[in-house]
Amino acid sequence: MTAFWTQLNQIGLEKVFLLLMGPIFAACMAFEAWWLKRRQQQTYTVKGTSINISLALSHAVADGIAWALLVGLFDLIYQHRLFDIPITWWSVVGLLVAQDFCYYWFHRASHRVRWMWASHVTHHSGQTMNLATALRQSPTYPISGMWVFWLPLAWIGFETRHVILVVAVSLAYQFFVHTESVRKMPRWFEAIFNTPSHHRVHHARNPQYLDRNYAGVLIIWDKLFGSFVPEEAPCDYGIVKQIHTSNPLVMMFHEWQAMGRDAMRPGPLWQRLKHLWAPPDWERVERTER
Repeated sequence: MTAFWTQLNQIGLEKVFLLLMGPIFAACMAFEAWWLKRRQQQTYTVKGTSINISLALSHAVADGIAWALLVGLFDLIYQHRLFDIPITWWSVVGLLVAQDFCYYWFHRASHRVRWMWASHVTHHSGQTMNLATALRQSPTYPISGMWVFWLPLAWIGFETRHVILVVAVSLAYQFFVHTESVRKMPRWFEAIFNTPSHHRVHHARNPQYLDRNYAGVLIIWDKLFGSFVPEEAPCDYGIVKQIHTSNPLVMMFHEWQAMGRDAMRPGPLWQRLKHLWAPPDWERVERTER
């Protein structure tokens, strides 16, 4: 296993993985579109799918540039690692679980810190749920600081390229939970893993579903930290304040603009800055003269 891992390292693990997954994603979306049309439940449109693909491409470019710039930082932290971790089956499993734990907190912060929500809102702005929704990503994630949540993995002792790979594996898994075509998985699977049912809740804007089910791969984190809610009522997808636009630039930057406007409003500096780190639904209470 060590020799195989080393050989793949030389050509870039994450590049090989993503090249393999691209055609699989495309085939699955095509099959789902056919299946939904056959059942007269079609949620795919040419415009909607094209927008999602354009957002995915912009995200991929920004993500590639970010990793190229940040590899040195991850390598520097790795040089001061706590442990020398050999490449074994248990270390690979450990890295997958540790990354998923980090992803949970990144995802939770992306809903509760407005600076991060400004990037993540793009993904949630879609008002339908199908596999193409998974492609609806923002190129501003590097600016909002997604990468910070993976730094502890390098400090523990996981090599940078392996961290990049498991992040890609996690995102690939999550592609498949963006669907209404699968209602429920077996009960044991639903108890441990993130599933389409759990993730539909996460994308819903129903009051009882808001800011729930942050899981990447394992739903156990939500159950441990009190953010799990099962799917019961039908899901109404989108964000609380829906944006009705087909312009990808508006989807990418509308929340950044709104946050900037709020921060520029007159008032005490600490309250203006609070718009950057407070939850997205936080509103400043204006004092009135007596």
